[in-house]
Amino acid sequence: MVTLVLGGVRSGKSRYAQLEAARFSRVTFVATARRSDAEMRRKIAAHRGERPVGWKTVEVSAVALDAVIRREGQKAEVLLVDCLTTYCGGLLSRSESGRRGHVEALVDAIRVTPASVFIVSNEVGSGVVPAFKSARLFRDLLGEMNQAIARVADRVVLLVAGVPIAIKGSLS
Repeated sequence: MVTLVLGGVRSGKSRYAQLEAARFSRVTFVATARRSDAEMRRKIAAHRGERPVGWKTVEVSAVALDAVIRREGQKAEVLLVDCLTTYCGGLLSRSESGRRGHVEALVDAIRVTPASVFIVSNEVGSGVVPAFKSARLFRDLLGEMNQAIARVADRVVLLVAGVPIAIKGSLS
Protein backbone atom coordinates (compact mmCIF):
# COMPACT_ATOMS: atom_id res chain seq x y z
CA MET A 1 0.00 0.00 0.00
CA VAL A 2 1.44 3.35 -1.04
CA THR A 3 -0.04 6.51 0.48
CA LEU A 4 0.94 10.01 -0.57
CA VAL A 5 0.06 12.55 2.14
CA LEU A 6 -0.10 16.11 0.85
CA GLY A 7 -0.86 19.43 2.46
CA GLY A 8 0.37 22.93 3.08
CA VAL A 9 2.80 23.96 5.77
CA ARG A 10 1.49 23.06 9.28
CA SER A 11 -1.57 21.33 7.79
CA GLY A 12 -1.17 18.21 9.95
CA LYS A 13 0.23 15.95 7.22
CA SER A 14 3.15 14.60 9.30
CA ARG A 15 0.94 13.95 12.32
CA TYR A 16 -1.60 12.14 10.13
CA ALA A 17 1.08 9.97 8.50
CA GLN A 18 2.57 9.11 11.90
CA LEU A 19 -0.81 8.05 13.28
CA GLU A 20 -1.40 5.86 10.23
CA ALA A 21 2.08 4.31 10.42
CA ALA A 22 1.67 3.64 14.15
CA ARG A 23 -0.84 0.91 13.28
CA PHE A 24 2.09 -1.19 12.06
CA SER A 25 4.64 -2.99 14.24
CA ARG A 26 7.93 -2.54 12.30
CA VAL A 27 8.14 1.10 11.22
CA THR A 28 11.15 2.78 9.66
CA PHE A 29 11.02 6.56 9.64
CA VAL A 30 12.98 7.96 6.70
CA ALA A 31 14.06 11.49 7.63
CA THR A 32 15.02 13.86 4.85
CA ALA A 33 15.72 17.11 6.73
CA ARG A 34 19.28 18.34 7.03
CA ARG A 35 20.70 19.94 10.17
CA SER A 36 21.56 23.12 8.28
CA ASP A 37 21.16 25.58 11.15
CA ALA A 38 20.07 25.88 14.79
CA GLU A 39 16.39 26.19 13.89
CA MET A 40 16.46 22.98 11.83
CA ARG A 41 18.32 21.16 14.61
CA ARG A 42 15.56 22.18 17.06
CA LYS A 43 12.81 21.11 14.62
CA ILE A 44 14.49 17.74 14.02
CA ALA A 45 14.84 17.16 17.77
CA ALA A 46 11.18 18.05 18.34
CA HIS A 47 10.03 15.71 15.55
CA ARG A 48 12.20 12.92 16.98
CA GLY A 49 10.51 13.36 20.34
CA GLU A 50 7.07 12.95 18.74
CA ARG A 51 7.90 9.54 17.23
CA PRO A 52 7.46 6.26 19.09
CA VAL A 53 10.76 5.03 20.56
CA GLY A 54 10.44 1.64 18.84
CA TRP A 55 10.63 3.14 15.37
CA LYS A 56 13.88 2.89 13.46
CA THR A 57 15.09 6.20 11.98
CA VAL A 58 17.18 6.42 8.82
CA GLU A 59 18.51 9.76 7.67
CA VAL A 60 18.76 10.20 3.91
CA SER A 61 21.61 11.91 2.13
CA ALA A 62 20.92 14.46 -0.58
CA VAL A 63 20.14 11.99 -3.37
CA ALA A 64 19.84 8.46 -1.95
CA LEU A 65 16.12 8.17 -1.18
CA ASP A 66 15.45 5.50 -3.80
CA ALA A 67 18.30 3.34 -2.45
CA VAL A 68 17.08 3.74 1.13
CA ILE A 69 13.54 2.74 0.14
CA ARG A 70 14.83 -0.33 -1.67
CA ARG A 71 17.05 -1.39 1.25
CA GLU A 72 14.82 -0.54 4.21
CA GLY A 73 11.66 -1.74 2.46
CA GLN A 74 13.07 -5.27 2.71
CA LYS A 75 13.23 -5.06 6.51
CA ALA A 76 10.30 -2.91 7.62
CA GLU A 77 6.57 -3.43 7.52
CA VAL A 78 6.08 0.25 6.73
CA LEU A 79 8.29 3.13 5.64
CA LEU A 80 7.34 6.69 6.53
CA VAL A 81 9.18 9.21 4.36
CA ASP A 82 8.99 12.69 5.85
CA CYS A 83 9.25 14.88 3.89
CA LEU A 84 9.64 14.89 0.12
CA THR A 85 9.70 18.70 0.19
CA THR A 86 12.96 18.95 2.10
CA TYR A 87 14.43 16.11 0.03
CA CYS A 88 13.57 17.89 -3.21
CA GLY A 89 15.90 20.78 -2.44
CA GLY A 90 18.90 18.48 -2.63
CA LEU A 91 18.05 17.51 -6.18
CA LEU A 92 18.12 21.02 -7.61
CA SER A 93 21.88 20.92 -8.15
CA ARG A 94 21.46 18.06 -10.62
CA SER A 95 20.89 18.56 -14.33
CA GLU A 96 17.34 18.41 -15.62
CA SER A 97 17.92 14.92 -17.03
CA GLY A 98 19.54 13.87 -13.75
CA ARG A 99 16.50 15.12 -11.80
CA ARG A 100 14.14 13.33 -14.17
CA GLY A 101 16.12 10.10 -13.86
CA HIS A 102 16.12 10.40 -10.10
CA VAL A 103 12.35 10.87 -9.97
CA GLU A 104 11.92 7.76 -12.12
CA ALA A 105 14.25 5.75 -9.83
CA LEU A 106 12.35 6.98 -6.77
CA VAL A 107 8.97 6.03 -8.20
CA ASP A 108 10.30 2.62 -9.23
CA ALA A 109 11.69 2.00 -5.72
CA ILE A 110 8.33 2.94 -4.20
CA ARG A 111 6.46 0.69 -6.62
CA VAL A 112 8.58 -2.43 -5.99
CA THR A 113 9.21 -2.27 -2.25
CA PRO A 114 7.41 -4.97 -0.26
CA ALA A 115 6.77 -2.54 2.62
CA SER A 116 3.82 -0.20 2.81
CA VAL A 117 4.96 3.36 2.22
CA PHE A 118 3.68 6.68 3.51
CA ILE A 119 5.21 9.68 1.76
CA VAL A 120 4.67 13.17 3.16
CA SER A 121 4.98 16.13 0.81
CA ASN A 122 3.84 19.71 0.46
CA GLU A 123 1.16 20.54 -2.07
CA VAL A 124 2.66 23.34 -4.15
CA GLY A 125 0.07 23.68 -6.90
CA SER A 126 -2.17 26.12 -5.05
CA GLY A 127 0.38 28.85 -4.41
CA VAL A 128 1.44 31.91 -6.32
CA VAL A 129 4.09 31.79 -9.02
CA PRO A 130 7.42 32.43 -7.24
CA ALA A 131 9.34 35.54 -8.25
CA PHE A 132 12.72 33.79 -8.43
CA LYS A 133 13.79 31.19 -10.99
CA SER A 134 15.25 28.83 -8.35
CA ALA A 135 11.96 28.83 -6.46
CA ARG A 136 10.04 28.11 -9.67
CA LEU A 137 12.40 25.20 -10.44
CA PHE A 138 11.86 23.85 -6.92
CA ARG A 139 8.07 24.20 -7.17
CA ASP A 140 8.02 22.52 -10.58
CA LEU A 141 10.26 19.63 -9.49
CA LEU A 142 8.26 18.97 -6.34
CA GLY A 143 4.99 19.18 -8.27
CA GLU A 144 6.31 16.68 -10.83
CA MET A 145 7.50 14.34 -8.06
CA ASN A 146 4.12 14.55 -6.33
CA GLN A 147 2.32 13.75 -9.58
CA ALA A 148 4.61 10.81 -10.40
CA ILE A 149 4.16 9.31 -6.93
CA ALA A 150 0.40 9.95 -7.00
CA ARG A 151 0.16 7.89 -10.19
CA VAL A 152 1.56 4.79 -8.44
CA ALA A 153 -0.04 5.47 -5.05
CA ASP A 154 -3.02 3.49 -3.83
CA ARG A 155 -4.15 6.47 -1.78
CA VAL A 156 -3.58 10.21 -1.95
CA VAL A 157 -4.70 12.16 1.11
CA LEU A 158 -4.82 15.95 1.33
CA LEU A 159 -4.67 17.55 4.78
CA VAL A 160 -6.38 20.91 5.28
CA ALA A 161 -6.36 22.38 8.81
CA GLY A 162 -5.68 18.92 10.21
CA VAL A 163 -8.59 17.34 8.35
CA PRO A 164 -7.73 14.48 5.96
CA ILE A 165 -9.52 14.44 2.60
CA ALA A 166 -9.24 11.39 0.34
CA ILE A 167 -8.18 12.48 -3.15
CA LYS A 168 -7.49 8.95 -4.41
CA GLY A 169 -8.65 5.80 -2.65
CA SER A 170 -10.30 5.98 0.77
CA LEU A 171 -9.21 7.06 4.23
CA SER A 172 -9.72 3.65 5.82
